[in-house]
Amino acid sequence: MEKLRFAVSDIYRRFHFQTFLKDSEISQVYVKGARIWVPDEEKVWVGAELLENYTGQKTIRIQIEDSAEERDYAIKDKKRLPHLRNPEILIGENDLTSLSYLNEPEVLYNLQVRFLERNCIYTYCGIVLVAINPYQQLPIYGNELIQMYSGQDMGTMDPHIFAVAEEAFKLMSRFDKNQSIIVSGESGAGKTVSAKYAMRYFAMVGGSQAETQVEQKVLASNPIMEAIGNAKTTRNDNSSRFGKYIEISFSKNNAIIGAHMRTYLLEKSRVVFQAAEERNYHIFYQLCASRDRPEFKKFCLMSPDDFYYTSHGMAPEIDGVDDAEDMLSARDALTMLGITEKDQMMIFQIQSAVLHFGNVKIREADGESSEIKKDDKHLSIMCKLLGIEESQMRMWLCHKKIVTVGEVLTKPLTLTQASFAQDALAKHIYAQTFNWIVEKINRALHSNTKSTKFIGVLDIYGFETFEVNSFEQFCINYANEKLQQIFNMHVFKLEQEEYVREAIEWSFIDFYDNQPCIDLIESKLGILDLLDEECKMPKGSDENWCQKLYDKHLGKAKHFEKPRMSRSAFIINHFADRVEYQADGFLEKNRDTVLEDHINILRASEFELVAELFEEKVDPNEKKSRAGSATTHPMRQAPKGGRSNKKTVGSQQVQKATVGDQFRESLKKLMETLNATTPHYIRCIKPNDIKEAFIFDPKRAVEQLRACGVLETIRISAAGYPSRWTYPEFFQRYRVLARSKDIDRSDHKKTCENVLTKVIQGSVKKTPRGLEDPDKYRFGKTKIFFRAGQVAYLEKLRSDKLKACGIMIQKHVKGWLARRRYQRITKSVTLLQKYGRGLLARRHAKFLRETFAATRIQKQWKGYRARREYVKVRKATVVIQSAIRGYFGRMLFKQELHEHRAITIQKMVRSYLARRRYKRVMRGIVLLQSHYRRRRAKKQLKVLKIEAKSVEHIKNVNKGLENKIIQLQQRLDAKNKEGMSIKEQEVYIKQLKGELEKLRSSNEEGKRSSNKVSELMQQIKDLQEELSREREEKQVLITKSEEMVKEHTQMLSKLAEEKCQLKEQLEEANLKLQQQETKTDDEMKKKLEETNALLAAEFDSERSHHQRLVKEHARLQQRLENLQSEMAVMNSPGGHKRTPSDISAISLESYTSSVSPDEVKYDDEGPEEKDQGYGTKKKKKAPAPPAPTANAMEKEMKNVDIGLVLKLQNKVKELERQRTELEEKLERYEEETPQGTTDTAVISDSAFNALKMQELQNENDKLKREVNKLMKSISENVSFERGGTNSPAGKEFMDTKVEDQMKAFREQFTAMSDEIERRREECLQLRAMLAEKSITTHAIAKESYGGMDDIVNEDNELALAYRTQKELNRLLENQLQKTEKDAKKKEDKLKREIRDLKHENEAAQKVINQYNSITRNLQLGPEAKIEATMQHEITRLTSENLDLREKADKQSDQIRKLKKMLKVYAKKLKDGDVAEIEAELERDDKQKKSDDGVATVKHLDRTYMGMLEYKKEDEAQLIKCLILDLKPKLAQGLLPGLPSYLLFMCVRHTDYINDDEKVRTLLTNTINGIKKCVKKHSKELDRVIMWLANTCRLLHTLKQYSGEKAFQSENTPRQNEHCLRNFDLSEYRQVFSDLAVWIYQTMIKYMEEVIQPMVVSALLEHEAIAGLTASKPAGMRGRSSSSAHEEEGREFSLDSLVKALNKYVQILSQHAVDPELVKQVFRQLYYYIGSNALNNLLLRKDMCNWSKGMQIRYNLSHLEQWLRDNKLNESGAQSTLEPITQASQLLQARKSDADVDSICEMCSKLTTPQIVKILNLYTPVDEFEERVPISFIRKIQERLKSVKREEGEDNTLLMDTKFTFPVTFPFNPSSVTLDSIDIPESLHLDFLTRV
Repeated sequence: MEKLRFAVSDIYRRFHFQTFLKDSEISQVYVKGARIWVPDEEKVWVGAELLENYTGQKTIRIQIEDSAEERDYAIKDKKRLPHLRNPEILIGENDLTSLSYLNEPEVLYNLQVRFLERNCIYTYCGIVLVAINPYQQLPIYGNELIQMYSGQDMGTMDPHIFAVAEEAFKLMSRFDKNQSIIVSGESGAGKTVSAKYAMRYFAMVGGSQAETQVEQKVLASNPIMEAIGNAKTTRNDNSSRFGKYIEISFSKNNAIIGAHMRTYLLEKSRVVFQAAEERNYHIFYQLCASRDRPEFKKFCLMSPDDFYYTSHGMAPEIDGVDDAEDMLSARDALTMLGITEKDQMMIFQIQSAVLHFGNVKIREADGESSEIKKDDKHLSIMCKLLGIEESQMRMWLCHKKIVTVGEVLTKPLTLTQASFAQDALAKHIYAQTFNWIVEKINRALHSNTKSTKFIGVLDIYGFETFEVNSFEQFCINYANEKLQQIFNMHVFKLEQEEYVREAIEWSFIDFYDNQPCIDLIESKLGILDLLDEECKMPKGSDENWCQKLYDKHLGKAKHFEKPRMSRSAFIINHFADRVEYQADGFLEKNRDTVLEDHINILRASEFELVAELFEEKVDPNEKKSRAGSATTHPMRQAPKGGRSNKKTVGSQQVQKATVGDQFRESLKKLMETLNATTPHYIRCIKPNDIKEAFIFDPKRAVEQLRACGVLETIRISAAGYPSRWTYPEFFQRYRVLARSKDIDRSDHKKTCENVLTKVIQGSVKKTPRGLEDPDKYRFGKTKIFFRAGQVAYLEKLRSDKLKACGIMIQKHVKGWLARRRYQRITKSVTLLQKYGRGLLARRHAKFLRETFAATRIQKQWKGYRARREYVKVRKATVVIQSAIRGYFGRMLFKQELHEHRAITIQKMVRSYLARRRYKRVMRGIVLLQSHYRRRRAKKQLKVLKIEAKSVEHIKNVNKGLENKIIQLQQRLDAKNKEGMSIKEQEVYIKQLKGELEKLRSSNEEGKRSSNKVSELMQQIKDLQEELSREREEKQVLITKSEEMVKEHTQMLSKLAEEKCQLKEQLEEANLKLQQQETKTDDEMKKKLEETNALLAAEFDSERSHHQRLVKEHARLQQRLENLQSEMAVMNSPGGHKRTPSDISAISLESYTSSVSPDEVKYDDEGPEEKDQGYGTKKKKKAPAPPAPTANAMEKEMKNVDIGLVLKLQNKVKELERQRTELEEKLERYEEETPQGTTDTAVISDSAFNALKMQELQNENDKLKREVNKLMKSISENVSFERGGTNSPAGKEFMDTKVEDQMKAFREQFTAMSDEIERRREECLQLRAMLAEKSITTHAIAKESYGGMDDIVNEDNELALAYRTQKELNRLLENQLQKTEKDAKKKEDKLKREIRDLKHENEAAQKVINQYNSITRNLQLGPEAKIEATMQHEITRLTSENLDLREKADKQSDQIRKLKKMLKVYAKKLKDGDVAEIEAELERDDKQKKSDDGVATVKHLDRTYMGMLEYKKEDEAQLIKCLILDLKPKLAQGLLPGLPSYLLFMCVRHTDYINDDEKVRTLLTNTINGIKKCVKKHSKELDRVIMWLANTCRLLHTLKQYSGEKAFQSENTPRQNEHCLRNFDLSEYRQVFSDLAVWIYQTMIKYMEEVIQPMVVSALLEHEAIAGLTASKPAGMRGRSSSSAHEEEGREFSLDSLVKALNKYVQILSQHAVDPELVKQVFRQLYYYIGSNALNNLLLRKDMCNWSKGMQIRYNLSHLEQWLRDNKLNESGAQSTLEPITQASQLLQARKSDADVDSICEMCSKLTTPQIVKILNLYTPVDEFEERVPISFIRKIQERLKSVKREEGEDNTLLMDTKFTFPVTFPFNPSSVTLDSIDIPESLHLDFLTRV
């Protein structure tokens, strides 16, 4: 306990760096409510709150926050006041040094909050990166994260190991200074993993363009070193038991070229002993796990439990680790590093021998001796595996030699001594194997290229202290003392440099210096010196050495102490802790001796590798490494005393330096290396000892923080000025403390001085020195430096000021609210009084009315009640009477009913019996009938079901129903007609009745008329008779009509019923039919939609896959070119770098033609004719370059290596056979693949043949270059100055053009000369090689064909080779003659160009004269100027009229001539002289072509066919003028897509003349030319977009004029006439589509590179809303020392990004790119912008606050508005911004439990890790904002899990910035007709002829 108290007090003394405050300041800070830290036994530190003000009393009342416990806290000294806590707003900072109060509890608490609550394992502490082991895999090490950190400054992103690696890489690349990354920590803290990730980062960012395997080799060394140097301990399953320093070398271009590894202090004792729950090195268990493999059978391996060396720990397996798989990984890594399979098996054999050696049992013999059993199989296996003599090993394991002056004695060893020697030999064998493997790895990683700089990664053990500490812990802690000294000096140096750079006054910072402790260990007569001295003593022992330490250092060195109760232990006060070391075993471990007899036996091994391991060699860089496990002593202990390493005493031990000496020297070299580099520190912390994920043990953490130097960094920072603010940041944050008169916005520094003088100094009471106390802060050049605690004090003042302002605002608002409430109450009282009085009056009136009404109601009620009583009595009397009468009646009725029922029962029973008999009979009959009918019905049902399922049946049913309805309708119409006839009869009867009435009236008149009575009487009689007849008829008709009406009504009712039934049946049938139709339609639609969706998805996936293949093809092509250049450099003997002339560097499929020179040499053999598409045959390749003459060949054939020739011929034949098979397979595949399938991106045979034609063209071009020999004579003979005088401008124009041509000619001539020189050198080399390797035919036959001379020239190969060479020579002579002819033609062409230039010069002279006259006119007065202008215009028009008149005259003459010719031809046609006409026309054509001086007559009325004719030799000029030399500015003034139209018009002509070879070469050269142009000018956006537009236009034109109906829907009849007739270019359309995709990807890549540095500044950092600050509450420390000063001033804003987008839109519109393609371009760009912005937001804590969310949303709205302004809002680009938009909304949203669902719905485009990350990073800018509680984040996670589980969970954190949407090129036909296109003169295409 006393020891523990001393240690705690010492640590508290060293790490207690509380801010020292004055009494006045203490009274202001330590007030009631102040938050402090107090020590705690369990949690180390707990938070508390002061319950009273501190005024100097001895105790103060506090309340513990966690338990709410109140207690008294004792204060012994004012300098030991409890630590103050930082404001909540500072908790969770990325950098611990940015905390206002720098102390141990704040550091511990900040790490705990970041680790547990935010799951952040990385935190900065000044220059140190603190890494806490999470004990689980985290998705924060992907390649996308490496890309995010690449190029970023250290302080801008979240803390990460990639940030430290990037900082080191940036410093190295910018300043060419070596760097070191020092990774330290105790076992299990994650050092090895951190070092691996750092090396992986360098491998990614330092990868060379040639994609060599250097990076893979560097990473491959990790699994090997883990297998042989790592083991399981109680603290770590993969603990490194050695230290290593890896130097990764870089070239001048910052590419990895090699590496070198140094190792330190391997823990050899682990080979022979392990503590409980530990394992030996992994390699032994991997061997045992792979023992069943055939190649390991000879090792005789067993289970690890069966070997003595692997069974100590009793833990042979590790959870989640497959040793067999790890063995395969290690073997793959060894293979990658160049270690052969033989050496690998030998290594495993040696390790297996070590295992068997441990099982060798030595037993005690008679006396003090030992022996080994004769039948010990393990000794036999071990000797067999090592290739040594078993008898010798058996002898010398139990004996040793003693050499005296005159003789050699053999002394037996005791059992203890023999066992110790056995273990020593096993450890030595393993150590030598370890060193050999490290040496091999270094050789594999070594580079012949000179290394200019390197980055070192030091993975070394941290400070260790156990219950029993031995020699290994002593060395480890010694190394950590040295590293801590460098660390302290570096931290102090950085602080000093910062103060000097800012030019502030500073005093010396006192920091802990551990030099005395280091001197105690390594100085003269220090611990190591005394240890080495004791090792040299004959009878040296651990006790004697320990006693010497006491005598020398006890009481003299303050870092050395002696334990109370021990004489064999000592204590050293290290910088981290007091460690007690046990001296037992120090001497033997320091000696590390092995008997020389054993070494000699191993040197005599029959295996070369075993003997090599133990050769005598001095290794100055001998690398030992770490020991120190948990730690009990080995079971086999060394004998005490009597061990010496001097030969004079008789021991035959190997003489070498002690382990301590070796370790001290290696450590010295390491320190020298580290001092020569810039160090970067990573301190790994182990959060708990149970290896559980995200569990934080404060005790264990604070121990490591004290030990690893993190708190020392804090202490040094706290001793100076830890808080630093730039002047703008300080003003923006604390301007609320300033008055308006103190603010000078033009000078922030002056404003800050005013604020600090009046705030900090004015707030302190007067001291004897006055108000000035400048030590609290310093003003630098760009920053303000504050002492610790001052920023917290400023935050308190700011908070108080804001609180006072808030109170003032609340006071006025509450007063206003109170006044308004009073006014409302007064008004309400008045209204209540008014309405109350009215209510009382209304109530009185209501009472009077209700009294009167009640009297009336009572009267009526009483009368009603009397009447009701009377009625009730009367009703009761009637009821009684009726009941009595009814009773008697019912009795009578029951009697009669009983009799009736009896009769009925008898009747029913009798009838029932009869019916039952009848039914029984009938049932049998019915069953028989039903059985028979059922069987028939089943058959019919089957038929009906089949018919019912058919559509015809439904139609027939409906048809029958329709027919029936029609019949019923006809019957109904007939009945209706009958009814109408009856109605007509009724009308007729009514008419008769009317007539009868008339007759009656006339009868009356007749009675009145006496004259006519008789007549009328007679008429009346007649009429009466007629009337009676009519009545009878009428009655008959009425009865008939009634009957007919009845029948009609009955029939109508029946018809109506039938109609209703039919309608119901029809409706049911229709309903069923509709249901079936809808069902089938729905099913068909659903199936169709599913099919379409599947097809669309497959199409999109195929398109994206195809485009990825195109992109990959481009990348592989670039890689091929890089490899070709590298091979050229490597193969060139003199360092001459040149691309092979016969390889096309721009060919679309250049990878297929990259062959070796030998293959090119013999590739012309076998001139087979093969189909090349378009019905042509493959022609012979162009001959090879000029070879020696025939005579020379005859002379050389005598000395030719015939064997070499034969081998090469066989190789050529084999290659030809393979090529033939591949071409046949490709043809079969194309025949099987249906035409029209656009989804498969297969390069067709035509493209392959086009490549062959390209090779022929290249050969032709090489021969053409020979013509340049004549150019010099041409340039000398041709004079450009004859023929008149030129103006100065004309001369300048002529001179420049001629000089350009001459320069081109000279360059071509130089290239040709170089080519001839290279050919001559190759010929000389070949001759020398043939001369060296020449042998006779007999020698060849003897060597290769068993002495049979006839076989050598069996097939007459020599004669064939000779004839072939002669043919080649003839071909070369013919080509030379052809070249001379071409040279003459070119000479004539140049002369014509000179004449044309003269004409142009004259025209230019005229223009200049006109310009001079105009300038002279401008100097005149207004009237004279007008007159002169008019005169000039009249002169110009007159000259133009004269020119036009001359042209018109010439054309009229030409027309007359043509008319005469037409008449002659017409006459000849009539006579039948057609052949004569054709011959004459051909002569005229030839004459026109030969006569170049005759002017061309342009026929205005001529109809062109939309074709362009060109010569084969002009094809290169066409590509050059139209593709390679075409400038974007020139193309903008032409018809959009004009180059593509012209190229297609040339294609049309080749189609017209049916020249398939010509069209193939034209299209292939077009593709190669476009690709070459885009590659060469890939950084010129105008040119790339121009060729993207032209390639798409050419693709659309090929489709539009292909003749396929699918592309002719919008063509005019004239355009349909221009369709291709002979060629099908669908395969080339696919090639052009791939080319367009590649150009599109190149364009997008360049655009993304341009806008990439703008994204973060424009969207995240740009603060467009004035007054809305998002600054951090603590100053951002300038962490990155690699930031270039000139780059700091370059800032991008949102306007920069918008300008870039406007530029892109402008260029795309100028070149008329398809609108659909423009939309796809900006959708891709917006996705890149959004993904980059979101990824940066997820990695920057300072961006996650409410204010910044508002700024980001505002910036995004500008981009959305830009889309709407440019009419691109329907392109889908806006949807790509949804993730970053939702992230900004998440920052602004309320974060309470009630908002969980709304947040989950709002963030639909964000993944769960992204949402949780933003919530964890959310940091309030002010104290008035609330932090996001952990409970809220947990609820969000649970809610998102349930939601994402249904939709498919996506756990990615960062968006893929390299994701590309598949691009499509929708068909866009052109309305331009080909015959209307003219060739502009500016394109210089005079050799093209319109047809």
